[in-house]
Amino acid sequence: MSRKPIVLVVDDTPSNLDVLTAILKDTYQVKVAINGTIGIKIAKMVPQPDLILLDIMMLDIDGYEVCRQLKAQPNTAHIPIIFVTAKIGPEAEVKGLSLGAVDYLTKPITPEIALQRVKTHIALYDQQRALFHQVKDKTVEINLGKLETLNILGRAAEFKDNETGMHVKRMSHYCEVLGKALGMTDEDAETLRDAAPMHDIGKIGIPDSVLLKPGKLDADEWTTMQKHVEYGVEILGRQSDSKLMRMAIQVAQYHHEKWDGSGYPSQVAGEDIPLVGRIAAVADVFDALTAERPYKKAWSVEDALALITEQKGKHFDPTIVDLFFIKLPEILEIKEKFKDE
Repeated sequence: MSRKPIVLVVDDTPSNLDVLTAILKDTYQVKVAINGTIGIKIAKMVPQPDLILLDIMMLDIDGYEVCRQLKAQPNTAHIPIIFVTAKIGPEAEVKGLSLGAVDYLTKPITPEIALQRVKTHIALYDQQRALFHQVKDKTVEINLGKLETLNILGRAAEFKDNETGMHVKRMSHYCEVLGKALGMTDEDAETLRDAAPMHDIGKIGIPDSVLLKPGKLDADEWTTMQKHVEYGVEILGRQSDSKLMRMAIQVAQYHHEKWDGSGYPSQVAGEDIPLVGRIAAVADVFDALTAERPYKKAWSVEDALALITEQKGKHFDPTIVDLFFIKLPEILEIKEKFKDE
């Protein structure tokens, strides 16, 4: 059995509370507050009210201030508020509506009008909540689809390059650790982790004769290899409304740029390189150095760290290098967890 909707009535006149309670009690669960301060506290309690009837003229804090405070707090901003007042002029009505109220009731209260107004606004509130959850669910579904597509593309690039799936797992988790260390929110750092496998997706477009060559590339072959960045951006699309895809595009486009401007493809430098590109650069190089490939043996962790230190302020963002060493225990745990078979 579903619960009755909760209506909170806030008024510092007991007789007004009695009147509104008598009107509403058969249809709604009624909570009352004898002043604005108590009303704010009750509005935050779980289960929260589905609607608030709020008197304007109160002694401790008036209804306008109560409304302002409730609308300023994320956990109460969604609750519809109807002002209750003895008289209302256009100026006061505009003020209340601008603060976020949805309607007005004037005293003396007409029971039928009060019930209909409350019913209407609770119904609207329920519809808005249902729509919000539908949109949220659909957004999650869409993002999961995009994430699945990115993972498939990432695995395709790995097969093309003779890399194991563990490379992108390690590299992407390194990116997440560094993102959090740099102050990213957990959500953004996790998005970076999900986007990072796309860093070398453009290698799908590089001929095997270049991509899989065991020896050093000549000048023409190196030029061809560098085009994997451009191909990656084209595969992912240059623009997107999705944060996940935007981050994947930036990682693919900028992870070979260098702090001193000597990287490719655009020779951008310093903080002109997007943060996710700077993070991916350190993560990718560390894993590439310490992983064995058909054309090279794995470097020791010590040798890889020495190179990263030597390239601080040249190839790599100095701040990210410092944080990489601070987070090295976590980095090495990830390296062990996702080691090559």
